Amino acid sequence: MRYTYLGDHLTDPALRGMQCDPVRDDRGKCVVSVQMASALVVNETGQRFVVARRRLRVNR
Repeated sequence: MRYTYLGDHLTDPALRGMQCDPVRDDRGKCVVSVQMASALVVNETGQRFVVARRRLRVNR
């Protein structure tokens, strides 16, 4: 499943519109923080980022 990270006005412009995949644990579940409302994602180059889940959109 691919996501597009929208970012906001404080986000580095290089990260806006970034295509990314969720990082999954051993059970196949996405690594997310319920308390912080964030998700761990990886981009095309393999870099990992912690991003706000509200700013992720599923590519269809």
